[in-house]
Parts: sequence; structure tokens; C-alpha cells
Amino acid sequence: MGTMYKATLPDGRFFAVKMIVDFHQFEEQIVSELKTLGTLKHKNLLPLYGFCVESNTRLLVYKFASNGNLSDWIHSVKNRRKILPWPFRLKIAVGVARGLARIHHGCWGQVVHLNISSKCILLDWDFEPKLSNFGKAILRSMTSPSGVLKEDVHAFGVVLLELITGMDCSRLDFSSNSILNEWIGHLLSNSYFYDAMDRFLIGQGFDDEIFQLLKVACNCLDCIPDRRPTMIQVYKDIKAITGRFEVVDGSEIQTQPEIRSATSQDQKQDQ
Repeated sequence: MGTMYKATLPDGRFFAVKMIVDFHQFEEQIVSELKTLGTLKHKNLLPLYGFCVESNTRLLVYKFASNGNLSDWIHSVKNRRKILPWPFRLKIAVGVARGLARIHHGCWGQVVHLNISSKCILLDWDFEPKLSNFGKAILRSMTSPSGVLKEDVHAFGVVLLELITGMDCSRLDFSSNSILNEWIGHLLSNSYFYDAMDRFLIGQGFDDEIFQLLKVACNCLDCIPDRRPTMIQVYKDIKAITGRFEVVDGSEIQTQPEIRSATSQDQKQDQ
């Protein structure tokens, strides 16, 4: 919707500021962002600290994510220097699943993101993932079709494939069920699985965990939406894989919203 800036306060704290000049074009997205990130608080949602209306410009102020977005970490680029180890990929997977489960099944109602991708997953100083870009999010009423929730599940399955393969799977054509089913079948075969795995993960001793996460991804990508799991089930399935690693937080999905203001400790962690 606009241009992102890194803002530094006199006391050394950092924030991310999104400047939107042509706000008329993005008015609905701005309102959606304010309604969601401005009210929902969770460790895996990017905190929105405030906004400013000045003439024809709109400013949205967020917590600064010092490790950038997930897309830049996992996609293969020439002479790639940033390598994301498997334990952190698994930590990110469970964190995003936890955040999506929370907005899908929180006591405030069911929020559907509708724009999940590796680019909208930001990483803080210790690689805790933060969901951002809620400009297309909607609040689903209990009488609305449940299929819209499964769109987020499908998009999350694509993110899992990117974590496993290192490919930019968002560019793949998933419009044909036959193509998708054929590709998933190849992925689940032992011979093709190792060819598709991100080369930085090969020989690191995590093949079993990677294959288990691949099966979760394939369930999320089922061509029939009603057969896809809920995000709570996806979160539980991925959390079961994380038992081997201490880097993954073990907190559970709560039934009450976690609403709190930013603390001085939170702000120090951004530096």
C-alpha cells in the first residue's frame, strides 16, 4: 500500500513506518489494517502502535522486525549468504500456525487474513514470526461459509513448501487440481523428496522432521477445501514435530485474547 521506512527515536528505539500517500486508493485496506492489527494482540501478530492522519498522507507505525521478511531468508538467490537452519524454520512454521489459529478461532470472532505469503511473515530479533499485511483481512460471521477460512490454510501450506524446498512456490500454478495432486504425489515419494528439498537442509540430520512437515503442508493443500484441516489442527500437528527442539516456544492457543500494551522489555528487544 505504500513505502516502508525504518524510524529511529532519540532514545535508540526502532519502529517501522508505512507511508501511504494515495490513501483514497487504499482506504479499505487501511481501515482493515486498523481494525485487525490495531485491536488484536498476539505474539505472532505484528503490533500496530499507532497511526497518523496528515493532509493527504497516512502513516501506520509498527513494531520493527529486525530480521526482515521470511521470503528473503528462504528463497534461493545468487551467492546467498543468509541461511536459515532447520530448527528456526520449524520455529517459524509453528509460530505462524499459532497466530493463524488464534485469529481463526479467537473469542472475538473469526478473522481471515486472505493474504498469507512468506513476504508478509516478518521475523523479529530471535526469529519469532509476526504476521503482517492485514489489508485484505475480513471478519467472518458465524453464518458465513467456512470455506473462506480454508483459503488461509491453503496459503499457509504454500509457505510450508517454501520452508522445505527454498522455492518461491507462490509463483507456481495451483489452479489445476490435477497438476497440484501430481506434484504433491511426487513430493511424498522418497526419491523426489530429496531432489525437492532445499539444498541447505540436505545431510543435516532432520530428514524425518522435514518429511513430517511436508505431510502437513500437503494436507493444507488438499484440492478439496472441506478436506483441509483447521488451523488449530495444523498448529497441533506442527507443534508435535517440534518436541526435539528447545528453540520453539511451547505456549498453547488460549481461549481469551492476549491484550497488553508494549513494555520497555519489548522495546529493548527491537534494538
